[in-house]
Amino acid sequence: MRDLHNNINIKRGLSPVAAGTDNTPYVSQIVDTLGHGSCEFVILIGANTDADATFAVLFEDGDAANLSDHAAVDDAYLLGTEAQAGFTAADDDNEVRKIGYVGPKRYCRVTITPSGNNSGNIFLAGCWLLGHPASVPTPNPPA
Repeated sequence: MRDLHNNINIKRGLSPVAAGTDNTPYVSQIVDTLGHGSCEFVILIGANTDADATFAVLFEDGDAANLSDHAAVDDAYLLGTEAQAGFTAADDDNEVRKIGYVGPKRYCRVTITPSGNNSGNIFLAGCWLLGHPASVPTPNPPA
């Protein structure tokens, strides 16, 4: 068995969100990729009671720690697509999505923007998964 445990670092991306009933975007924590060779955002989708809501994903990067220089990531730097990471209430309850980053910038964030989420609620969470660390083992619990 290969050791994944000591070769990944997990960061909070989006704390569990309960009962979102409007179209307010969900913005992830900014992740610092320094010391890691790979970066993935994992979206945990709970049950959604609004049958016609859709959720679009936007991946941004930049060099400033606060992402004051943020820009949408060019598709060439994404593993998977923002469309594949998006989801709908009608078909995607209790599923997981992922989107990876191979770009040159140090900081990243993801924004999940609902539309049509006006008659039900959604439960969401997300985490950053950083891999290929410069030094191992990675901290446990993750730092």
